[in-house]
Amino acid sequence: MKLKYSSLLLGLLLPISYVSAEVSLIPPDAKAGECYAKVVVPAKYKSVDERVLVQEASEKITITPAKYEWVEEKVEVTPTSKKLVTVPAKYKKVTETIEVKPATRSWHTSLKHNSAPVSKEILVAAKLKGVDLENATPGSCYKEYFTPEKYKTVTEEVVIQEATTKQKIIPAVYETVEKTIEIKPASKKTITVPATYEFKTEKVLVEKEKTVWKKGANPATKLDGATGEIMCLVKVPAVYKTIKKKVVKTPATVKVVEIPAVTKTIKVKKLVTPAKVETINIPEVKKTIEKKVLESKSEFTWVKVGDSVDKGLNYTGHEVCLLETPALSKKITKTVLETPVSTKEIEIPAKYQTMKVKKLVEEAKEIKTPIEAVYKVVAKKEKVSDAHQSWERILCQTNMNKDVILKIQEALNEKGYKAGKADGVLGRDTRVALDKYQRDNSLATGGITYETLNALNIEL
Repeated sequence: MKLKYSSLLLGLLLPISYVSAEVSLIPPDAKAGECYAKVVVPAKYKSVDERVLVQEASEKITITPAKYEWVEEKVEVTPTSKKLVTVPAKYKKVTETIEVKPATRSWHTSLKHNSAPVSKEILVAAKLKGVDLENATPGSCYKEYFTPEKYKTVTEEVVIQEATTKQKIIPAVYETVEKTIEIKPASKKTITVPATYEFKTEKVLVEKEKTVWKKGANPATKLDGATGEIMCLVKVPAVYKTIKKKVVKTPATVKVVEIPAVTKTIKVKKLVTPAKVETINIPEVKKTIEKKVLESKSEFTWVKVGDSVDKGLNYTGHEVCLLETPALSKKITKTVLETPVSTKEIEIPAKYQTMKVKKLVEEAKEIKTPIEAVYKVVAKKEKVSDAHQSWERILCQTNMNKDVILKIQEALNEKGYKAGKADGVLGRDTRVALDKYQRDNSLATGGITYETLNALNIEL
């Protein structure tokens, strides 16, 4: 049972290598009977507004394409490589005796091998009453006995009607008076005075002054045997344009007009004497009755079969017997590796081919025009605290039963998390659904924590 529970718990734990925080090796304030596990507490975030750059400042680039010429060149079409050849492994057969079923000990309702097993609750009750389950010998049996509870008759004076009070209300007295009230408060009215405009002419720069390379005549070409051409750096003046634009002459303004308050005189009731309450006390009423009270509770005890039983003890029908099943072994013939598989390398030379390729004669040129950056205010999540490891209380072997798993599956399915069939078995679908629910709700992951059970409204 312990091995099964350990495997179950390991199946729930998730990788936590990305969490840098360290935690203590021992859970804090742990109590007997409680189980703890290192779990991942997710990071916490808050929403903030931020002015973010949606388009960076850039440049518009106009490209003058590059110039190429075709040339013949010897190129490598297949590089030098190595070929791996597999040398198969060699195997041999050996005979081995293995244990197919280990020896086991279990508690049953009798010494018959087909008898029913004993529940964990009965074994706990027997142990609490002194039965040494760990050191019991196979073939021994124990029976449970009890002494019935006893009652006695006593008289008691009880209150059949509690002391109370009765209240009498004296109404308030009013008189009619005149009162001036404000129907509409004083206010202000804002009137807008629109802006006025005028037109102006302005000389703007269309193209900056620049220098460019132009072909020129080469005087040397007039001489015998002279060849080639020259390039001259020529200055091109700036270009301007006159435009007409509309500008503000007088900006828009506002003026405020005061509007007086409106009042009215009405008749209202004024309190002269407030309402009063007089309290009248009514005494309690008692009565003497007879009732039965518990004098001594039932006592339970376990006696080993064969030992003497005290008078007054009644057999409950519960009996536990320790059965031992011997181990089973079997001889098998298996194939084992004698020489492992290996590889050897065969070198393959490179292959070349002569082909026409494009060769750069003149590189491409670019003209850059600046573009301003664009910003936008967006809502984003800002981390308040990092994810970290923490000791959290989880379900133990004693309360990790089919009923609890069934409640978890039903709660997850109701919330839309596909935990699979509600069968009380902690399978893969249930573990995946539980992990997703914990992450969606910022709960600690890595185990079935009490925090998760509270979030699912599950009571043990």
